[in-house]
Amino acid sequence: MNSPVLHLTQAGRLDRFFIGGKWVAPEGTGRIAVVSPSTEETLCDIPLGNARDVHRAVEAAREAFVRWSVTSPQERAARLDRVHALLLERTELFAQALTMEMGAPISYARGAHVPLAAEHIRVARDNLANYPFRVRRGTTAIVREPIGVCALITPWNWPIYQITAKVGPALAAGCTVVLKPSELSPLSALLFAEVIADADVPAGVFNLVSGSGTEVGASLAGHPQVDMVSITGSTRAGVLVAEAAAPTVKRVAQELGGKSPNVVLPDADLPRAVSLGVAAAYRNMGQSCSAPTRLIVPRSVLNQVDELAVAATEQMIVGDPFAEATTHGPLANRAQFERVQRMVEAGIDEGAKLVAGGRGRPAGLSKGFYARPTVFSNVRTDMTIAQQEIFGPVLTILPYDMVEEAVTIANDTVYGLGAHVQGTDKTLLHAVAARIQSGQVHLNYPAWDPQAPFGGYKQSGNGREYGIEGMEEYMEVKSILGFYD
Repeated sequence: MNSPVLHLTQAGRLDRFFIGGKWVAPEGTGRIAVVSPSTEETLCDIPLGNARDVHRAVEAAREAFVRWSVTSPQERAARLDRVHALLLERTELFAQALTMEMGAPISYARGAHVPLAAEHIRVARDNLANYPFRVRRGTTAIVREPIGVCALITPWNWPIYQITAKVGPALAAGCTVVLKPSELSPLSALLFAEVIADADVPAGVFNLVSGSGTEVGASLAGHPQVDMVSITGSTRAGVLVAEAAAPTVKRVAQELGGKSPNVVLPDADLPRAVSLGVAAAYRNMGQSCSAPTRLIVPRSVLNQVDELAVAATEQMIVGDPFAEATTHGPLANRAQFERVQRMVEAGIDEGAKLVAGGRGRPAGLSKGFYARPTVFSNVRTDMTIAQQEIFGPVLTILPYDMVEEAVTIANDTVYGLGAHVQGTDKTLLHAVAARIQSGQVHLNYPAWDPQAPFGGYKQSGNGREYGIEGMEEYMEVKSILGFYD
């Protein structure tokens, strides 16, 4: 198989945006290098769009909305079905792109990144098939209609997964979209635009403009013909988008940062709770906004937890992401690597007990953005590593004496995106889950549910993705009084 870069180059798409159903030359003159996180070498460079590119894409989406918004649910579902099938058919191409552009181990790209991304399209298709766009309430019809043109701003850590989480429900709802993928991991987004074209999605329904947040992101957020912005990114980026969108009073859905707790109750199966907790915290090299990176455990078993966490960490194989045996690759980019190093240093300086990992790269790796899976124990809630999102393979273990204190620690953060609770007493398990301020709570490591709404409390954002609620984010509600008279 050709590499994704060669494939896109030969197809003439690496230097193009996808607007109005065509691959078009950008008007912006800037460019940015796409860097391999495993070698630190430049893979290629891509163009950066500007406000004129954004305007072209928004105009194409606005024109397409007139027809797409009134297509039947069956027609929209048929298009999504084709997108779903093509994504799965091209799993290997997408997996290679993800490993190249953001360092996902090839086995994880094949087994998680791509199939889970496809699930978002399947769920959108399935939910669309039976969704009641009009319901009766007395003599009033409550109607849900597509909100309009949606700007979708996606991150570099789960590139194709976050694209489909937004595009699937937006198109299902009858909206048209302009996607701004992260300029740091753009290859999978370009491949997705090919899927859209090959699935015969009508021209202008999906558009793609690459660029920076300060230029393309801000232009989209402030554009008067954009009806909604959905962003997944840092809390800082979410604030900037909301500020840019405010003058046009458009809807802004934000899936932002997290510092998720994992509360281990006194009656939990400790070896299982800790080993799976470490794995969940280090999923995608810790670059997940909902990663449970605060392991909150009874003080009486702290030493045992430390030993179990170290043992679990030692099972991980950090290395070349193209090697089949690798479980964890590099961090996705230099800035993230440097942030993780600073946060590890902060943990050491503030007196946390370092029980695994530490500064620098793992042994034998002299280049690439590789970090050492790191565990800090006996962490206090006022420490930097207990409060700030690290977005890397750094686990903090915080002890408690009473369950009441565990709940307080879990909620002692400005974030509220995800949470975990481990235990065997279901009454206690459910009571603790009910008191955690978080958009999702996972009990005893359940299977991922693409129908479960996902989103945050507090500074983790607002709005929901996934499932029915994710599709309803892209709709307006209209009441037609007297409809049933």
